[in-house]
Amino acid sequence: MRTIHVSTITENIKEMCIEANHFLSQDMKNALQRATTCEEAPLGRQILQQLEENLQIAGSDMIPICQDTGMAVIFMEIGQDVHFEGGCLEEAINEGVRQGYVEGYLRKSVVKDPLIRENTKDNTPAIIHYEVLPGEEVKIIVAPKGFGSENMSRIFMLKPADGIEGVKEAVLTAVKEAGPNACPPMVVGVGIGGTFEKCALMAKKALTRPVDEYSSIPYVKEMEEELLQKINDSGIGPGGLGGTTTALAVNILTYPTHIAGLPVAINICCHVNRHAIRVI
Repeated sequence: MRTIHVSTITENIKEMCIEANHFLSQDMKNALQRATTCEEAPLGRQILQQLEENLQIAGSDMIPICQDTGMAVIFMEIGQDVHFEGGCLEEAINEGVRQGYVEGYLRKSVVKDPLIRENTKDNTPAIIHYEVLPGEEVKIIVAPKGFGSENMSRIFMLKPADGIEGVKEAVLTAVKEAGPNACPPMVVGVGIGGTFEKCALMAKKALTRPVDEYSSIPYVKEMEEELLQKINDSGIGPGGLGGTTTALAVNILTYPTHIAGLPVAINICCHVNRHAIRVI
């Protein structure tokens, strides 16, 4: 049994909120650089160069990559041999978000009630997902999600007979409808299977997988490659102004499902696809 004080969780999440909003992960940096080199449209290449310049300014001047610093989405993968002491884990997570957004001077975008719309003034509460796994480590993923791209998300409750072609069509439909609103080039997270809520959660978590890694399932890897090519052939391009780089990656997760259903969720993220990952 390993004991972790919840203050450790608070401190790490505070730092990760600031890190994710100021610095692109290495896989996203690499993907953006490749896209800038390969983009065929002059205007598209110019936009990608401007995005890279923006990232350099954000890092050197310690200002956020984007003005929408997002709603904090936290994935907690907790080893079952870990014991937390010193207080409530969920309160510690939200305290880390509060400190990160207040001390990091990040925009506070969360309202207490979805209809009354009063701002909480510290970007809490976070959206927290827990998973208990073997071992005594804790993996924390902090993924601030802006709502320009979040609003473009879709769920399709397909029929089993729609099959793999129906899934592909659903993904392409969601991307085409998103168009410039998701701040392309985008990363497309896809969840297939499970239930209504499970496929949405998978689509969100798929965005945190490195964009230079493909699924270990052969047919899923083929889908990722095919969909990426078709999305980039759509001509939407950087900033929605045309070009050959509409998406940087398509990441797909799958899960068993019911004999009567084929749930598919598409969660699109903009070109920064912010996330920070730590194991403690």
